[in-house]
Amino acid sequence: MASTAPVGVFDSGLGGISVVRQIVRDMPHEHVLYFGDSANAPYGIKTPEQVRELSLAIAERFVRQGVKAIVVACNTATSAAVNDLRERYDIPIIGMEPALKVACDAGHGTRQRVIVAATPLTLRERKFAALMDRFKEQHTIYREPCPDLVEIVESGRLGDHDLVMRTLHGYFDRYDLDAIDSVVLGCTHFVFYRDYFRELLPPTAAIIDGNEGTVRHLGVVLESLGRLAPDDAVGGVELANSDPSPRIAALSRELLAYGR
Repeated sequence: MASTAPVGVFDSGLGGISVVRQIVRDMPHEHVLYFGDSANAPYGIKTPEQVRELSLAIAERFVRQGVKAIVVACNTATSAAVNDLRERYDIPIIGMEPALKVACDAGHGTRQRVIVAATPLTLRERKFAALMDRFKEQHTIYREPCPDLVEIVESGRLGDHDLVMRTLHGYFDRYDLDAIDSVVLGCTHFVFYRDYFRELLPPTAAIIDGNEGTVRHLGVVLESLGRLAPDDAVGGVELANSDPSPRIAALSRELLAYGR
């Protein structure tokens, strides 16, 4: 497969655009095909079977388009479907999981108090349970499902400061935030809220997401296969969505440029 072949990136909706932004920053010569499944969003409240079926259909679309790798830019879809995708396709399938290890390792051996903010399905799935089992004896870990944060992004209300802060307070006011070491953004939608979380949290609390590590892993895998785009390749992003409305198309473009 040619090194100039595209990379497919998909999400339940628009959150995975935050991963595309990271690819553009770190791997600017890559050609990215993004597919958001906003017509079926949110995945976080669906059954694992429904998420697997939707994910397989999107992967088939990418394979027909000749992608050299697929990034499942959705913690929920990774939890429910990544093993099935890897069994079915012989191209690299890069999944995501909440960056809990990064949060726990930040203490360099001292006990950490960590909130993992994610979708309900991500926090319920066996994949996260196994991840949490690795760290829960040495660290205090709180699971906080935040489905409304997905809806705010999908409805284009990310710029509504009062709505966002009211929603965040509704989820997080029950914690003693001054005692929290970090909040893990375990959903790609939540990465767009980084500045809001910074406003909510004390300066001592870290905000951690898995986007940078996921893109770094993508680069390592492609390099090992000799499939990194050459330095003279012109990178770019093509945005597609299962919701064909002009509103979603415009919102996708806005999020790709968000905060630049």
